[in-house]
Amino acid sequence: MVPFKTILTDLVHTVPGASGAILADWEGEAVDQFARFDTFELKIIGAHKAIILSRLQEVQDRFAGGFVREAVITTSALTAIVGAVGKDYSLVMTLERAAIPGRALYHFRRAVALLAKEIY
Repeated sequence: MVPFKTILTDLVHTVPGASGAILADWEGEAVDQFARFDTFELKIIGAHKAIILSRLQEVQDRFAGGFVREAVITTSALTAIVGAVGKDYSLVMTLERAAIPGRALYHFRRAVALLAKEIY
C-alpha cells in the first residue's frame, strides 16, 4: 500500500511548475496534501475546486454528457487541475501560471489512477 502523501509528493515533484496537490473527500475535506506553500491555503483551494467539479458533474448528469473526469481552471494567480478519484474523492493540483497544463495532465491522471487503486 502506497501512502497518499507519497503519491501527492511525487506528483508535485514530477510536474514542472506544480506547487501543491490535495486529495479531498466528497465534502471537500482534506484527506492528505503536499504543498510548497501554506497547507491551509491549499485546503481552501482544494475544497473550492472540489465543489466546482461536483457542480460540473451535476450538469453533465442532466444532459447525459458522461462522467466529468477532470477540469483545468486558470485564474490570474494560478492554474488548478481538479479531477475525480472515483465517485467520492477528488484530486486538486495547483500550478504556477507559467506551467504547461497539458503536460501536467499526464502525471495528474497517473496520480488519480494510483489514488483510486489505494482507495478502492
